[in-house]
Amino acid sequence: MAYIIGILFGSAVYMMLRRSIVKLVIGLMILSNAANLLIFTVAGMTRGAPPLIAEGALMPEGAVADPLPQALVLTAIVIAFGVLAFAVVLIHRAYEVVGNDDLDQMKDTDT
Repeated sequence: MAYIIGILFGSAVYMMLRRSIVKLVIGLMILSNAANLLIFTVAGMTRGAPPLIAEGALMPEGAVADPLPQALVLTAIVIAFGVLAFAVVLIHRAYEVVGNDDLDQMKDTDT
């Protein structure tokens, strides 16, 4: 998993350093997926029952799944989708105004 996460982070940085704004957004998507995989891997992917405590017991019985990494990744997925939606709308509007998706040509326009 460490190699896969490293490859995803490396490819995300490579895509974000390109001149095209579309490749920048693709790099952001890959970066968010790599971060989600990193959270799952660091937290330890264990299968188990939900962490519910029976009435009268002090601790759950048997192996339980840790809900914190799942909650973090679910929140990260929602945030990444919101950023992606905003970026797609921003790209569309910038392409309408400038007529190009090259970041070097976008910074020279005064519109």
